Amino acid sequence: MAEVRGVEVVVCDVLGTMVDEPGGLRTALREAVPGADEASVDRWLTVWQEHVEHEIRRVNAGERPYADSGVLDREAAERVAGYAGLTDADAVARLAGAGRRLEPWDDSVSGLARLAERFPVVGLSNASRATLLRLNEHAGLRWHQALSAEDVRVYKPSPEVYRLALTAAGCPPERVLMVAAHAWDLRGARAAGMRTAYVGRPVGDPPRPTDAFDWAVGGLDELVSELTGGLTAG
Repeated sequence: MAEVRGVEVVVCDVLGTMVDEPGGLRTALREAVPGADEASVDRWLTVWQEHVEHEIRRVNAGERPYADSGVLDREAAERVAGYAGLTDADAVARLAGAGRRLEPWDDSVSGLARLAERFPVVGLSNASRATLLRLNEHAGLRWHQALSAEDVRVYKPSPEVYRLALTAAGCPPERVLMVAAHAWDLRGARAAGMRTAYVGRPVGDPPRPTDAFDWAVGGLDELVSELTGGLTAG
């Protein structure tokens, strides 16, 4: 396998980086409560996101036993249902599964395919194994390997999750590139010794002035061009 700019394996975040998570949740909320105004959808989305983020922090801090993303999504859906007055059990169940039906960004499928021509490519997600399976199928994402934080029973940015990817990569951390639209995710990867690439998305967590990632690009296609422009024999 050829090496490109010292990179041997590429690891990609999924939620937000490869698929539009907030957009998919908005769609699911509109389907669950037809006729809801956008202000209400915005509020319910915030309720959902704040619940999931809070519970992830609790799990990582050891304040709650591990619960996978499917459980957290179900809890979030039930909280939103309470705010929205949604009482149909089937509608709540479908809303809880919204994370399995997220749409890819325009360059995700093609960019991933181009990356896979040059590198082993690994998906690394906080989504549960079951959610990740269905999401990959729905969005058309094709990996050489897809890993879930469920395997180590904590969530990114806990170091155990990045070590999971490094074990799968089977090479030194400095030869593994983490790709994400979330600066917090890349900081975790950098702390684990990985190289980092920030991909700008309409959602996500942009870098701070103090962040020093190896690449910062506007999209996945741009990253592929940056990487493959330096092809050398490996």
